[in-house]
Amino acid sequence: MNHDHSKKTPDGASFDRSGSQDSLDELSMDDYWKELENIHETRGNNHEERVALVVKEPDEGELEEEWLKEAGLSNLFGESSSDSLESEVFLSTLTRTQKAAVEKRIETVTQTMRKKNKQHQIPDVRDIFRVQNDSKGKVCDGSEPSTVRTGENKNETQDGTKGPKFSLGRDEQKSPPEDMLFSDTDINLEIPFAEQAANLKDSSVGKMCKGGGGDTLLPNFRLPKDKTGTTKIGDLAPQDMKKVYSLALIELTALYDVLGTEFKQQKAVKIKTKDSGLFGVPLSVLLEQDQKKVPGTKIPLIFQKLIAQIEEATLETEGLLRIPGVATRVKSLCQELEAKFYEGTFNWENVKQHDAASLLKLFIRELPQPLLTVEYLKAFQDVQNLPTKKQQLQALNLLVLLLPEANRDTLKVLLEFLQRVIDHRDKNKMTLKNVAMVMAPNLFTFHGFGSKTIEQNEFVMAAGTANVMRFMIQYQKLLWTIPKFIVDQVRKQNTESQKKERKDKAMKKLLKKMAYDREKHEKQEKTPNDADVPQGVIRVHAPHLSKVSMAIQLTEDLKASDIVARFLSQKSGNVQTLKKEEVFLYEIGGNIGERCLDDDTYMKDLYQLNPNAEWVIKSKQN
Repeated sequence: MNHDHSKKTPDGASFDRSGSQDSLDELSMDDYWKELENIHETRGNNHEERVALVVKEPDEGELEEEWLKEAGLSNLFGESSSDSLESEVFLSTLTRTQKAAVEKRIETVTQTMRKKNKQHQIPDVRDIFRVQNDSKGKVCDGSEPSTVRTGENKNETQDGTKGPKFSLGRDEQKSPPEDMLFSDTDINLEIPFAEQAANLKDSSVGKMCKGGGGDTLLPNFRLPKDKTGTTKIGDLAPQDMKKVYSLALIELTALYDVLGTEFKQQKAVKIKTKDSGLFGVPLSVLLEQDQKKVPGTKIPLIFQKLIAQIEEATLETEGLLRIPGVATRVKSLCQELEAKFYEGTFNWENVKQHDAASLLKLFIRELPQPLLTVEYLKAFQDVQNLPTKKQQLQALNLLVLLLPEANRDTLKVLLEFLQRVIDHRDKNKMTLKNVAMVMAPNLFTFHGFGSKTIEQNEFVMAAGTANVMRFMIQYQKLLWTIPKFIVDQVRKQNTESQKKERKDKAMKKLLKKMAYDREKHEKQEKTPNDADVPQGVIRVHAPHLSKVSMAIQLTEDLKASDIVARFLSQKSGNVQTLKKEEVFLYEIGGNIGERCLDDDTYMKDLYQLNPNAEWVIKSKQN
């Protein structure tokens, strides 16, 4: 590979992480091409036969059918199409642009099925959404040019129970003014991203916000504070995270549809992979064998150890990650690790820092499927083609939500480590640009997609994937945030499911209805005073602390951290001492499964959002 390595030493000012100094056009692609050559050299020295992963490009009908399955809407067609209660609830919570994305895919699947004369029920897309219109009024009415609105009702549901005050987006006519409260660098998580894009598309604001193309400066994006608390990945219960996944896929597709950009998932044909070892082993297999050694571990042990080994020396080493280890030595270490790592007999004292860094990158490259997954690797690459920096960041946020848990957790640990390397840039000369250049080939030039394609397009790919890598490192804290509009949609789904379940049970058996009404009446009589708790007061439980329960008066300024601090101030000798960072306040039940609250959550605002929740202090499961 004969690339022109025009070396340019970054100016000292480029070490400033202010974003305005972090422009790729100030730096040659020298580090990227050198890293690519090192990768090709390493593969050349590895004489073992590798089975290349076969990536299948599905037909259009198959693509859309797979998309509907991934979105949890497979029971809208096929043999299970009559049993679509869950999908009805789901569809009733979709925004205008999300609904349009679903309609488009259903229409394609319908046409494909008719062509193939499949012998099962084929839905009409109008009938699917008409069910929503008939049962929900204007919630999903295609004639109403607005997103789903649920915040207009009083704080009481039709059956008399307390209801939340939340909305799933805003009227299209009202969105731009509300959005103007946010600056160009604020990431608005309250209005769905696709709705924001649709509103910007025809407005003068959209013309002012262009951030793609040659402009490679990274803005100082920030998340405005949400009084009901910021929700991070890992804060929600698994059943709610499944809903988050479906909504994120639909929202990402809707965003791409609005922007006129093609979004296609790819699919890997299953191949035989190693079922033991360290390198070239699927993440799921690695974690299964690691959890036998360390129960509950979510990151491969070898991955953790390699990072620890690099950090054990010092992160101030000049050229860290950029300067490769000695190829023959790295290969020998790799073989020795395979034989001795799990036995605990490997001698880490002999591993030099640059060799450990090379082993870390080798581990990422050797995964049978890329860390960013076969399904979404191309989507990650294509983020660079979106019109504005803000939309690129929004797309990355949704893509991170779509990654399997093992991939997402491992990626998070990697990005946190890379940030720590960058924090020592004054000494190691590894700025955000340098680290992104070095790491991009390791995450994006995946061996399974065929070397010819990569060779032909690598000049186009290089700057783009380095840019995406910079985004992932720079904005990693934002990327691991679940947008408020998605959490609100999950709340709405839970509320609607509960209402439908109660209604269906009541219709099936009158006796059950009578028993339920009696139980509800008793509950309503008890609720206002729930164990003598007056209005404006919540009962907080802490079963593992010395003070197991406490009535807390809600005030405008009361935060979740204040409640935890109040409990921890109650000392007792017979209960183990817990530090503030070890325990959290949880919102449980009502319109959410379970949610760990961040310290800055304003409790009165959250109580109004979920008045039927229970409040429990406990430690977080890692």
